[in-house]
Amino acid sequence: MSTHALKIGFIGLGVMGTPMAGHLLKAGHQLFVYTHGKMPQAIAAGSATKCLDAKGVAERADIIITMVPDTPDVADVLFGEKGVAKGLSAGKLVIDMSSISPVETKVFAQRIEALACDYLDAPVSGGDVGAKNATLSIMVGGKAAAFERAKPVFECMGKNITLVGGTGDGQTCKVANQIVVALTINAVAEGLLFAARAGADPAKVRNALMGGLATSRILDVLGERMIRRTVEPGFRIALHQKDLNLALGAAKQLGLALPATSHAQQLFSACISHGGAAWDHSGMVRALEKLSNFEIGQAPT
Repeated sequence: MSTHALKIGFIGLGVMGTPMAGHLLKAGHQLFVYTHGKMPQAIAAGSATKCLDAKGVAERADIIITMVPDTPDVADVLFGEKGVAKGLSAGKLVIDMSSISPVETKVFAQRIEALACDYLDAPVSGGDVGAKNATLSIMVGGKAAAFERAKPVFECMGKNITLVGGTGDGQTCKVANQIVVALTINAVAEGLLFAARAGADPAKVRNALMGGLATSRILDVLGERMIRRTVEPGFRIALHQKDLNLALGAAKQLGLALPATSHAQQLFSACISHGGAAWDHSGMVRALEKLSNFEIGQAPT
């Protein structure tokens, strides 16, 4: 084990959390884990200590990371009957890497800090590919001293690591990220669908676009998924819809008009109505295909 090994807790071993926790193990850190449901084989086969609940993780670790789906899940993991707060002692650091409400994040931080512990909100972008390759973008809100303490941990999981500002600003940044991602998925889907319906090879069109101003990681990774008609997550549509709900709810409070975000949300809703809640978010293209009665890869008539 590394001479700089840290005692790290990790709660939430899903599509993103499993590879993220795996990188911490590979770096030589002592890991204490808890997740709802079955323990992933990749973690079960390693040296991580399996805990019975979130409280047990917090009792054993000095830095506790949560990576769960939504705001109520974070609230439960932190403050439930056997939650993190029950196992904390002074001086520990709690890092929430989920994508949740910036408003609730500030409340959570206050409650953790009242226990003489530090709190960072540190949501990520980069999807399952970024999680597997340890190339996530990590957007952090909180105190500078806590950020510096956490930075070696973040560096095991990501490349672009930014202290955006105070508590909640990491989550605000992530909501902005999800707006941009959703709208770009929509643009890529419409572009490729147009190309296919007009008789061009969408794969070759994508390759050509990759060399120009239209290039993006979404065109690269998710555009390929659209062409291959792969809808396995990835990042589930239901989760992206949750993030856009955060955006639209906050926009209403702020008096902002986000019409394109509302449009993208409707396309996600259409996918879910066709059984696509668990599709990768590139599956937005299928809502557009339904509207157009034409599928990418189909021969134009």
